[in-house]
Amino acid sequence: MTYPKPWIQYLVYFHRDQDYFECHEVLEDHWKDEGMKGDLWPGLIQLAVAQYHHRRGNYNGARRMILSCKVKLQKEESALKELGIEVEPFLELLDRSVQRIERQQPFESIGLPLSSELFQACLTEANATEETWVLQTKTDDTIIHKHSLRDRSSVIEERKKQKQKKNRIL
Repeated sequence: MTYPKPWIQYLVYFHRDQDYFECHEVLEDHWKDEGMKGDLWPGLIQLAVAQYHHRRGNYNGARRMILSCKVKLQKEESALKELGIEVEPFLELLDRSVQRIERQQPFESIGLPLSSELFQACLTEANATEETWVLQTKTDDTIIHKHSLRDRSSVIEERKKQKQKKNRIL
């Protein structure tokens, strides 16, 4: 089975690096570039965002994302299976994640239940071994607060241009 490269990258960021911000970035680009319909990719993006918020202690944001993710991905069981996700354990993992967030329990990294074929593809992409795949929960501030540490000047500038353009039209 050949998996979409962005999917493998997402899984490497999710498991080895625990860089949930990059998970979001790589899948959002794939989803938008391919013009895909359905809830599969948005649901997986929301899973990473829920992890990101939970690790930062933003329980409200994490709760909104994990609940939305769960609704979306429950409708995409066959697509998840096609992507190499073991569906029943995955849905159970989502339930446990919802409970941890709703109880405001401290963040713990999770491992998604992958088929052996997908797992091997991820290890190859990551140049990793089973022992280095999911490490202890990472507490590095550059990953935990990544969104606030990146250079956003181009985003801010583009928003400014769009606002000026809109004001000229009105």
